[in-house]
Amino acid sequence: MRRVYNTGTLCHFPAMPHSPVRVLHIVNSLGLGGTEKTMQLLVAHLDRSRFQPAVFCPQDGPRAEQIRKLGVKTHIDSDLLTVLQRLKPAIVHIHRAGWPETHTLRTLRLARVPVVVETNVFGRHDPSASARVIDHTLFVSRFCLDRFSQETGIRVNPRRHSVLCNPVDTDTLAAASPPERDFSTPSAARISRADPGKWSRLALDFVPEVVRAVPDFRYHIVGGIPEAVDFARDNNLAQHMIFHPPLASDVDIAAFLAPVSLLAHANDTGESFGLVIAEAMACGLPVVTHPCPGSRDNAQLELVEHGVTGLVARDAAEYAQAVIHLLTHPAEARRMGRAGRDKAAALFRAQTVTARLEALYLELLARKGIQS
Repeated sequence: MRRVYNTGTLCHFPAMPHSPVRVLHIVNSLGLGGTEKTMQLLVAHLDRSRFQPAVFCPQDGPRAEQIRKLGVKTHIDSDLLTVLQRLKPAIVHIHRAGWPETHTLRTLRLARVPVVVETNVFGRHDPSASARVIDHTLFVSRFCLDRFSQETGIRVNPRRHSVLCNPVDTDTLAAASPPERDFSTPSAARISRADPGKWSRLALDFVPEVVRAVPDFRYHIVGGIPEAVDFARDNNLAQHMIFHPPLASDVDIAAFLAPVSLLAHANDTGESFGLVIAEAMACGLPVVTHPCPGSRDNAQLELVEHGVTGLVARDAAEYAQAVIHLLTHPAEARRMGRAGRDKAAALFRAQTVTARLEALYLELLARKGIQS
């Protein structure tokens, strides 16, 4: 079944010498995850006088309605080839993990899409012949680009590879956050999907020690898993660990983070970027996180500079002490929070990131001799 939606109000722009470039973004899901949010922010901020964005996904989801309200068409369809033949986009931008997706890439080649860009979310290598259709690969962090090169032996070519950090709506998050945050509040927050793969035991094991040192400590959690609920019950921490439903918008995120003094991040698989961390920084919060061993994702250490935008802990004891330190030193927490907010605005602001993407689109079109 094919469904095309466009329920939003389109903005009107003055006539241009050339029609806006048609850009189709492809994702596998339209849920509330970070990959989908990244795509949404990019299509939201593309200059409509120069680009005409649309979104393709095999299945509908909660983020789709937000995209349609932007005046961006969503093509919910299992037949990508038919959509490509009908739309004839000059650029297809596919958001994927990086592992082989031969069917999608073969379809792009069959449709003779002029320019293909991928956002490689996890920095993985696709050695398939189908991947040759990709003109440029964007990595969401320097860590992912460096690991890709080290593990594959592929020399980084700026014409073929570059870093484009995930966009963050820093303006909205900052505006919706308290102008003067109360860092004396003995509370922390955690945000993730309710997925065990997004958790670490560190996210639980630090709590008892913090409660002993700060008896009024409250830990607000979005994305609680059964293990966390059991941990709270079995350790008599139910009054200290408060579980909340998922958050649908940046305004909701800012409101959830408004009464806390820090973000407690812990994920055993690490972060290829760390969208939740970046959003907390944009809200003016310091972040406590940890390194991951081996070749696991470690981009969280690009965002959280120890002693500057937060604290990095190696184990549960260090993690607890980091949380206690920030809770009992509000002036330091404020300083780190401000540094994080400034860093997020400088590096991850959606408008800035999208402008860089637009420049790449135009460069790739020029290389192919396509007038834009």
